[in-house]
Amino acid sequence: MQRKILTGLNSQTYEHPFDRKALASLQKMPGVSLLLKKINEYGIDRLLRIQSLGSSIRVTPRNFPQLHQALVETCEILDVKPLPELYLFRATGHIVTYIVGVEKPLIGINLDGMEWLNQDELLYVLGHEVARIKSQHMVYHQMAFVMPTLKNLLSSTTLGVGGLVASGMELALYNWQMMARFTADRAGLLACQDIDVATTALIKIAGLPEEYLSAAVIEDFLTQAREFASQNLDTADRLTKILSYTEATIPWVVMRAGELLKWYDSGDYNNVIQQPNLNTSEEKQENTPEETEGWNFLTSW
Repeated sequence: MQRKILTGLNSQTYEHPFDRKALASLQKMPGVSLLLKKINEYGIDRLLRIQSLGSSIRVTPRNFPQLHQALVETCEILDVKPLPELYLFRATGHIVTYIVGVEKPLIGINLDGMEWLNQDELLYVLGHEVARIKSQHMVYHQMAFVMPTLKNLLSSTTLGVGGLVASGMELALYNWQMMARFTADRAGLLACQDIDVATTALIKIAGLPEEYLSAAVIEDFLTQAREFASQNLDTADRLTKILSYTEATIPWVVMRAGELLKWYDSGDYNNVIQQPNLNTSEEKQENTPEETEGWNFLTSW
């Protein structure tokens, strides 16, 4: 398949409005700058890099050429430079990926991801991670990544950080992380440039290996995703939403697929792909009820 190289691509061209509003709300929360300062003081960026260097296998063109080439192609399509490092870590029984490093980002993918995903699906999954770099949101993404550890390091008596976390800033951070997945999924689709590939990748992320991907399974998944996307979840229990946001290991693939399909079906994906010159394209701002009425991460999905 011949894919278009999206030279000059601006992340705001495909940014999900939920992502934009949630980040704006997060940045206004008291305590965010304090947490960023503490993360810097503890050298979290360097520690996370050392953890990958010391425990995972660095992917090179020689040891895992297909995996490395998938990253090269992903970054070329999405116009991301320089190329981040890629590390392979142990199997967990399901696909896991991550990205860390503000100054020098690196991506991790587990053995399940390498074995379960075909070459096209790897573009989608790696594009999802590379999107963090493209959006220049790594500092906030990494803050969410280390929050569980950071809470153990910082007691409620340490400059009041514990109180700040309890006041809702942590929930705002996890809410933004969830909303940012919608933007990252769009970047993944722009990387693989095939909605069917994005769909099968999401199903595999949900835990279903290749041998179960029959036409019926895929069709029913798409039906389920569209049904979920049409639901009004404002009446969902507040505690359920809080627990959902703070459980970072839940992939939420049906919800994500529903949002991605809405973007694809609207024609906005094709508009990005077909733009002849992304360097001069006007940024598309999506108007949604959530933006008009104001964003509330506990009452709006």
